[in-house]
Amino acid sequence: MLTTLKNAFKIKDVRSRILFTFVMLIIVRLGAAIPTPGVNSEVFSAWFANQTANTGGALDFFNAMTGGSFTQMSIFALNITPYITSSIIMQLLTIAIPKLEEMQRDGEDGRKKIREITRYVTIALALIEGLAMGISFSRAGYLTQNNIFGILVVVLSLTAGSSLVMWLGEQITEKGVGNGISVILLINIVSRIPEDFRTLFEQFVFNSSNIVTGGLAALIIIAVVVLTVVLVVYLQGGERRIPVQYSKKVVGRRMVGGQSTNIPLKVNTAGVIPIIFASSIMSLPAIIVNFIGVTPSGIWGHIINGLNSNNWCVPATPWYSIGLIIYIVLVIFFAYFYTAITFNPMEIADNMKKQGGFIPGIRPGKPTVDYLTKILNNIIFIGACGLVIVAFIPIFFNGVFGANVSFGGTSLIIIVGVVLETMKQVESMMLVRHYKGFLNED
Repeated sequence: MLTTLKNAFKIKDVRSRILFTFVMLIIVRLGAAIPTPGVNSEVFSAWFANQTANTGGALDFFNAMTGGSFTQMSIFALNITPYITSSIIMQLLTIAIPKLEEMQRDGEDGRKKIREITRYVTIALALIEGLAMGISFSRAGYLTQNNIFGILVVVLSLTAGSSLVMWLGEQITEKGVGNGISVILLINIVSRIPEDFRTLFEQFVFNSSNIVTGGLAALIIIAVVVLTVVLVVYLQGGERRIPVQYSKKVVGRRMVGGQSTNIPLKVNTAGVIPIIFASSIMSLPAIIVNFIGVTPSGIWGHIINGLNSNNWCVPATPWYSIGLIIYIVLVIFFAYFYTAITFNPMEIADNMKKQGGFIPGIRPGKPTVDYLTKILNNIIFIGACGLVIVAFIPIFFNGVFGANVSFGGTSLIIIVGVVLETMKQVESMMLVRHYKGFLNED
């Protein structure tokens, strides 16, 4: 990877794109340090610490996605989360609404219209979230001016900040390297990792009773992180390739077709979406309870505690780990659900049949659909199990050893996935220019 970057800087166009991306990311990080006008950031930080302890880390992960902007309540507090939410909503609506599905099939013009609608939905979500936060902050006394003007300033600041981040992401996509929104999400998560490592080393290494114990703890921390990254790399890069053969046919006086290709089915087809959905559902009851200011007791209190990931794998309260079982079931369910709405075996089989393609040994039509569905279901289960393992590692160490950090399996999947995709784009740019320094020499 370092060799590829070194070679990329030797090409003026690629170097300009990388530097442009770097400048845009600096602007994003600078915006994360500008406080939202009218918000008492010190009081809000104390509130956030209390909410994080009671909501199973849901807000902590949200804060990691915003690069710490939410904790500081900067103008980029919402960051790219409204855009991510609107993109998921539009992707789901594309399946449900025929008009949007038709736009999706219209090629680049249709996709431009969908992107434009996504921008409007993003701004609408940012307005709604900003208004909800402004009203709740005003009622809790977190604003320096608890009136309509103070709320309006918060709403406009948060909405403008989120819109600016969305625009910066689009500029990176157009003039920089990689998918802009994904790159911003990557830098936000990475910006929190040094602080998390500092916390881990202070807790288990620097405060240990002796040098041997501290050294062993450091080796364990490094080993766990490295093994998790390796697992994520294999999970993200794994795929099952279904061979496809196209029959020969005569067009005019020429014989065309007859080539062989494949359908690549990714092991982790749904990405991090199943973990995000499952975590959101598990954390929603605790978030609602904390926002309305109710302290549940009795059986309801135990249920809320069982849904809190901070209570899972804790030796003193093993019964709360039932929530972990529910979480695993939800991850597997959403892995199947999201893949089902984004990958249609029947459509793939129909397109293959129209183009004269077939899977060797499988008849076109319904047998091809059944074969693809069977293979896909097996792959989804393997990918879901991989997601569960990656997500379980930080939960286990958090419960058993109290190693609470903002980055975990979900963050590592995002980091590895974005880095791999960005490097592929850099490599493709270099291939287009036939740059010989990119080619591996044996």
